[in-house]
Formats: sequence, structure tokens, C-alpha cells
Amino acid sequence: MTTTTAERPSLVARVPQRAKEGRGVAATAHFALILWSLLVILPLLWTLLSSFKSTQEVLGNPLSLPGKLHFENYANAWTTAGIGRYFVNTVVVVGTALVLVMVLGAMCAYVLARFTFPGNRLIYYSMLAGLTFPVFLAIVPLFFVLKNLSLLNTLPGLIITYVAFALPFTVFFLHSFFKALPGEIYEAAQIDGAGEWRTFFSVMLPMARPGMASVAIFNFLGLWNQFLLPVALNTDSNNYVLSQGMASFASQAGYAVDFGALFAAVVITVAPVLVVYIIFQRQLQVSVTQGGVK
Repeated sequence: MTTTTAERPSLVARVPQRAKEGRGVAATAHFALILWSLLVILPLLWTLLSSFKSTQEVLGNPLSLPGKLHFENYANAWTTAGIGRYFVNTVVVVGTALVLVMVLGAMCAYVLARFTFPGNRLIYYSMLAGLTFPVFLAIVPLFFVLKNLSLLNTLPGLIITYVAFALPFTVFFLHSFFKALPGEIYEAAQIDGAGEWRTFFSVMLPMARPGMASVAIFNFLGLWNQFLLPVALNTDSNNYVLSQGMASFASQAGYAVDFGALFAAVVITVAPVLVVYIIFQRQLQVSVTQGGVK
């Protein structure tokens, strides 16, 4: 009894100490998150405010608030600088490539994860090998392949290239999701008379919605911000995407750049990425919640 009584004060004394350590870790984590948030939000806020300034205001005092909201900067960026045409090209290329890579990647990952056939592992590991292949090493072969197919400097050629480079990551990411799906549901769909196509699109694919939403976010960000492939394979100014158009706009005027329109073009380029991320993030949360409730 004496030993037990002596140990109790020491145990009680450890509780406040652990509580203090927990508060210290929480305070450190909150400070790091606040610092990281400021590093992300402040440049975006500065870019947004600068998009409403004139060139004189930007060069005179970059940190000041705009004296007058120059909405014409967005009109100049959209029309005069050609950002509108580049924006449409980017939406067409990225949107088409994203739909194709998600459909093809999901189908390929589903077959590799759920069916056993000769060459299954070889195909899967070949996909993984594609993730380790640097993009810049494929520029020269891609150039001649697209040239021989008469797809060089065209939007369809850029779409095919985007799909080819995003497909290995999509298959690798979705493979584990389809692998973890219960086989009983597949068997129940087969018993009910559903074919392979209907089982995939109506049963298995909706169950992998969290993975689809996640990989769609990563693919969209990677394709939207792609710069090396368009520069090397798409030199026709009429088919420029936003990354090329921004570089051209910033360099074509030399020292006489319209900084207000340039910052407006940056906002136009960044805004769709934020909107799409928010939309897909909400869908991901809803999918995870529905999966947990079921």
C-alpha cells in the first residue's frame, strides 16, 4: 500500500507535464501553419491588388493600395495581350486531356487491379517506369513523332502528349483504390446480370470517387501549369497556351511592360486553378463522408 500511495503523486505530476508538452506542440504547429499561410496568401493578395493598379503605381510603390481600381487592366490583358485566346486554348487542351486521361487511366487501373492475365505485372511495372522518365529526355523523340504524324504545333498533338505523360501517374494512383474495393460487390453485380462495362461504370467507378477526385486535382494542376512541353512542341503563336502566352506577354514589350495588365493576366491564369481545386476538394470530402456513412 505504501508503494502504491507513493507512486500516485508521481503519476499525477506527469499529467500537467504532458499537458504542457501537448500545448507546446500545438502552439508550434499553429505558428508554423500561420507562417505558411502568410507565405501563400500574401503574394496572392499582393498580385490581386497590383492587378488593379497602373504601371506608375506598381513601379512607384509596389506595397501601396491602388488609388483607383483600374478594371481596364483585365480588358487589356484579355484582348490586347491575347490572354483570352490563350485561355480558350488552355481550357480546350487541358479539359480534353483531363477527361481522356481520367477515363483511360481508370479503365487501365481497374483491369490491372481486378483481373489476372499474362503480362499484368509487366504492364503495371512499365507504367511505373514511365513515372521515372524525365520529361526533357522525351522532347526530341516527341518532336519527330508529332512531326511525322502532322500533329506538331497543333492542339490535338499537345492533347495526346499531355495524356501520355499523365497516364502513368493516374494508373499508379488509382490502382490501389480499385485493388481495395470489395470483390463481393463485383460478384453481386455479375449475378444481377450486369456486364463488365456496366459493372465498371455503374458500380466500381463510383466507389473509387475519392481517388478519382484526388488524381483529377493533381492532373489538372500539372497540366494547367505545364510549360516545357508546349514551348518545345507548340511554337505556333495562334495555338499558345497560357504558360506560353504569359511568357510572351512579359517579354515582348521589353522595359515597356504594362504591369497592371500583366498582373491581371496572372490573376486570370491562377483563378481557374483555385476554383477547380475548391470544387474538387468539396467533392472529395462529400465522397469520403458518404463512404464512411455507408
